[in-house]
Amino acid sequence: MLAYIKGILEMKMTGYIVIDVGGLGYKIFMSDSGIDKLGNIGENVKVHTYYRVREDDISIYGFNTLEELKMFELLISVSGVGAKTALAMLAVCEPTDFALAVITEDIKTLTQIPGIGAKSAQRIILELKDKIKKEQQIQELTEAVKGTKTKVEIAIENNQKVEEAIAALQVLGYNKKEIEKAFEKLEKEDLSTEDLIRKGLSVLGK
Repeated sequence: MLAYIKGILEMKMTGYIVIDVGGLGYKIFMSDSGIDKLGNIGENVKVHTYYRVREDDISIYGFNTLEELKMFELLISVSGVGAKTALAMLAVCEPTDFALAVITEDIKTLTQIPGIGAKSAQRIILELKDKIKKEQQIQELTEAVKGTKTKVEIAIENNQKVEEAIAALQVLGYNKKEIEKAFEKLEKEDLSTEDLIRKGLSVLGK
């Protein structure tokens, strides 16, 4: 499994790039917006990767950030959403906006993404929220076995914006426990849900 590829950027084409690593050229499929954010030809670049193996195809998909990679992995886990559709979604929707759309059940935002109709948007919301629900149930069961929650955890639960931000970060694949630990380090007063998500990502990404 390839976690990332770092090397010299040899090509920037429509839908993919080529990175030279020790004389080997890796063809990596990316969204056009992701390609635009990379450096210039001849520069050293680092791309987070998803290595997909199928009976008739082996492909590498690249992302500028871990959040984009997590969003891609979640999207292709949804029935009916393939790799090309997931890349198209990444091209027009930031992970933060996508996560917010899921937790607020904002079908309108999701249907603005090419290839996503109302039924697909509903399926994405339903399946990803179900994943969050299952993870929360597991954590609650673990906490019940261990004992009482901390004061920090109780304070977090009583703040609606923080709860929404936690749910959004869960959509992006982070574990609720690690999100809560990250939020312990933040000044959360007077921040919007979107700002909380971005600040949470800055801590979780370290």
